Amino acid sequence: MRTALKEAETAGQAGEIPVGAVLVHVPSGSIAASAGNLCEKDNDPTNHAEMLVIRKVCKDTGRQRLTDYDLYVTLEPCPMCAAAISHARIRRLYFGAYDPKSGGVDHGPRIYQHRTCHHRPEVYGGIMESESVSLLKMFFADLRAR
Repeated sequence: MRTALKEAETAGQAGEIPVGAVLVHVPSGSIAASAGNLCEKDNDPTNHAEMLVIRKVCKDTGRQRLTDYDLYVTLEPCPMCAAAISHARIRRLYFGAYDPKSGGVDHGPRIYQHRTCHHRPEVYGGIMESESVSLLKMFFADLRAR
């Protein structure tokens, strides 16, 4: 999660909403990909940190099913990212800050609670939550001060 927080911090410094993600290959324990949001830079609303790491590992491995990977992200995934995590069959999802406004896991549509959801990762929220919340609060406070 510390690497995800560093990615979030870098994204925030670049003017992106400070969210970072890391995809870990479970058998080796190695980081397969890490990224921060790139929506603003790339003018692409789908370039959330989670989507970027999933795309990279799928491309690198030549597989669309990532059953032996765990995802760490600093903010509760939105519905788009939650669905992508399910489709990729990611084993476990660890996230920092809860997102009552735009989340898709524990809030909003609660993607994994639908009976039609094909894959439900194990979900652990609130991991290093205060650090994740702090980054977001500072970012939005600075944005409002401008």
